[in-house]
Amino acid sequence: MMMSLALPFMAAGAQAEAPLKLVATTGMIADAARQVGGDQVEVKALMGPGVDPHAYRQTRSDIVAMTRADLVLWHGLYLEAQMEEFFHDLERKRTVVAVAEGLPKDVLRGHDDYADKFDPHVWMTPALWKLVVTEVQEALTAARPEAAELFAANAAAHLADLDRLIAYGGNVLARVPENNRVLLSAHDAFGYFGRDYGFDVLGIQGISTQSEAGLNRIGELVDLLVERNIKAVFVESSVSDRSVRALIEGAAARGHEVSIGGELFSDAMGADGTYEGTYLGMLDHNMTTISRALGAADIPARGMDGKLSAGL
Repeated sequence: MMMSLALPFMAAGAQAEAPLKLVATTGMIADAARQVGGDQVEVKALMGPGVDPHAYRQTRSDIVAMTRADLVLWHGLYLEAQMEEFFHDLERKRTVVAVAEGLPKDVLRGHDDYADKFDPHVWMTPALWKLVVTEVQEALTAARPEAAELFAANAAAHLADLDRLIAYGGNVLARVPENNRVLLSAHDAFGYFGRDYGFDVLGIQGISTQSEAGLNRIGELVDLLVERNIKAVFVESSVSDRSVRALIEGAAARGHEVSIGGELFSDAMGADGTYEGTYLGMLDHNMTTISRALGAADIPARGMDGKLSAGL
């Protein structure tokens, strides 16, 4: 009985405190922090819609925000390659956590371009992102232990939503005919997606958008489009579509028609304030767009919960 009286008192005390000032690099991490932290956090995301984290460098206002924050969350796994030195300097003065660095190495894909590095795009599959959400929960709990129960309850609710997303993705993507399960986009961001859902994934560029796509690579992919009779390729919201359009033109020159199957969210989410501007909406959009473009039948245009703007 004493415990039941103490818990509301603790929660009320936690709610009376000023929110933790938190800075996150990507929109995906910021969304996880908001889902877990609720009204206990005030979150600033450095990289908004359409921003490429591989090339991003901190601005003066970013530096001010991070040096004043109670907690800074970054991804790690060499995603924010241009900012790593800054974060290692900052962690001597502030609480800084790389939320994807703690993932078990046996669940990560190796990095073709860098020895002892791993593919950072773990948000492309909600099964892995659940591990990152738990890392965010632990970071928030360490920063504000008195709100631990609130963070645990919020995290449990969000993880349940991610389980629903996993089930939805497994359902709609399994409806894509097997010979159509080829996902070709601007850069190699969808490797974990392909591994979980049984798709051959091809990027014109490598894992980082900073790698170059040479004419030989374009030529090889045009050959593949023709040989495998691939009808749709995808552009990405945070990467130029120039190389994808070069592929389409190259295939057309060979008498093979290829269309753009849609725009996918790869390294950044949708517009702020929209469903696609949340992690759930980002992945719901990708799963729905890919399955519909590659020939799956009876896929709802507005996605898992009828919230996608694609159906409007």
